[in-house]
Amino acid sequence: MTSSDLDRDRLSTLWQRRYPKGPPIAHELRTAYNDRWIRFHSLPGSKRYPETEDEYAIVLHRYNTILDELFAGTDIYVVTVAWSWEPGGPELPPERHEAHPEGTLWTTLAHEDDPDLHTYTHLYADRRPWRPGTVDDILREVTDDVLSGVIITDSGLTRVHHPYDGGADVIAASSEERNQLRDSHHDWLPRNPEGL
Repeated sequence: MTSSDLDRDRLSTLWQRRYPKGPPIAHELRTAYNDRWIRFHSLPGSKRYPETEDEYAIVLHRYNTILDELFAGTDIYVVTVAWSWEPGGPELPPERHEAHPEGTLWTTLAHEDDPDLHTYTHLYADRRPWRPGTVDDILREVTDDVLSGVIITDSGLTRVHHPYDGGADVIAASSEERNQLRDSHHDWLPRNPEGL
C-alpha cells in the first residue's frame, strides 16, 4: 500500500474505536491511557539531546529496538504533524514535508477553545512495512526537535509509539505488555517516580 492509497475514513474509524478518549494528539495519550503507558529515555543518564554521531547512534538504536519489539512483521502507519493559523496553511514546521514526503493528509483538527486564537493541526499519514531504520530520517528530526507530535502505530492501531526529543512514550496493547517492555529495558526508564 502506498500513501496515495491511504484510507482516511478507515483510519479515522479505527482510531475512534481503539482510542475513544480523544483525537490522535500524541502528547495527550499518556494521560488518557496511563494504564498501558510507559516512557523510555533516548540516552544514558536521561540526557535529552545527542551531541555526537555516537550519541545519535544510541538514540536510533533505542528507538528502533522498541519499535521492532512492537511492530516486527507488521505494517505501520507513520503520522507526522503540521500546524497552521488558517485551515489551509501555511504550515509549520516546513521541514515536515521534507522529512515525510510520503505522508498524505489524513485529517485536520481545529482548535477553537480560545476565541482569540484559532489553530489547526494537520495530520499526515502513510502506511509501510515495518523494518528497522525505515523511519530513521523522521526520528532524527524528532531528536533534533524539528518535528513533534509524531505517532508510529501498527495497521490495527493496537500499539502507539510517540517519539519525542529525549525519548519515546509507548501505549502498549495491555498493561502486561507494558510491564514486559519495562522489564526488558529497565536501564532506559526515567528515574523519577512519575515515570517522566
